[in-house]
Amino acid sequence: MGAAVTVHFVGAGPGAADLLTVRATRMLNAADVVLYPGTYLDPGVLSHCAPGAELVDTQGLDLDRITERLVAAHAADRDVVRLTSGDPSLYSALAEQTRRLDAHGVPWDVTPGVPAYAAASALVGRELTVPLVAQSVVLTRTGARSTAMPETEALGAFAATRATLVLHLAIRRVRELMAEIVPAYGEDCPAVVVYRASQPEEAVLRGTVSTIAGLVEEAGLRQAAVVLVGRALDPEGGGESYLYDPARPRGAAPSSGAPG
Repeated sequence: MGAAVTVHFVGAGPGAADLLTVRATRMLNAADVVLYPGTYLDPGVLSHCAPGAELVDTQGLDLDRITERLVAAHAADRDVVRLTSGDPSLYSALAEQTRRLDAHGVPWDVTPGVPAYAAASALVGRELTVPLVAQSVVLTRTGARSTAMPETEALGAFAATRATLVLHLAIRRVRELMAEIVPAYGEDCPAVVVYRASQPEEAVLRGTVSTIAGLVEEAGLRQAAVVLVGRALDPEGGGESYLYDPARPRGAAPSSGAPG
């Protein structure tokens, strides 16, 4: 085993080359090997890599082959960055990759990135937590052609909260999913689909729970999209935050130990 070279899991953000963090760009520039998910990234992201870096597109590799690449780079004392789409905390396969690296005694660390749902809400121009409307966000996915969902995480159970829903990996099942949540949200509840947010092909479809499936089918979207559902998406709805209420007392806070 070579010297203690760390494998860096780095969030590549939603895809745009200029939405990486400063730390991420520095890591890419210093890396000898970069593994990246070619399906989801704008090629411009790789412009941050050093000219001589080895670039490996992982979209055709299984977990064993990805692990082999990471372990081999570590053994050869080569700095390696494993890019993930969005932020590594969501649907990045970080858990299974780091378990395998631990088994090989390979050190690793994580650098966050801009998550896809944040890029989507920014493009739409809506806060997902609006006073008196929704103060919670449910980040979830579906289980069609992917790992099964836990029984306790049924979409209907989440919908009952009427929180803002963010559905990942769901674009091929939008019609079915909207039918499942319509009892809780209503047919007129705003629904937005954002395709490849921040990338040249980005597109935004705005509709309701009853109409968004038709818009998705008409546009022919099949991947790389985030579905947002909730009353918080209505620009006319909601109250105002108590934090910024003109009537809220704004005297100087007492110093530590002073009378309240």
